[in-house]
Amino acid sequence: MVVAVTEGIQVSVEVTYQAEFSSPLQHHYVFTYKVTIENKSQQTVQLLRRKWHISDAAENLKLVEGDGVVGQQPVLEPGESHTYVSGCNLKSGLGKMKGTYLMEKLFDGKKFEVIVPEFQMIASIFQN
Repeated sequence: MVVAVTEGIQVSVEVTYQAEFSSPLQHHYVFTYKVTIENKSQQTVQLLRRKWHISDAAENLKLVEGDGVVGQQPVLEPGESHTYVSGCNLKSGLGKMKGTYLMEKLFDGKKFEVIVPEFQMIASIFQN
């Protein structure tokens, strides 16, 4: 698990290789990642947008941007958390992702970016 904290918002990510949905002979590797966003600040915040940078060992680079996460724009009161699971397909069994969430403090409307820490995606066929 990797963890980063920005302005009191903690983001942690756990990755799982989905061997049953992958086909290495066809260069198709499926990963899921579970993200937990915890509001450790004193302000109520809302997640507005996401931006992901995805790359793999086959030198494929992808930028993914959009509103919210998995169709939601969660509001987090101080002490609350939001967890979701999403997925990624790669053409290589080795890759990485990193990104940012655009958040807004509901008290004053201030927008700020929260770092999503870089995490590795490694197919089990490459692990010891």
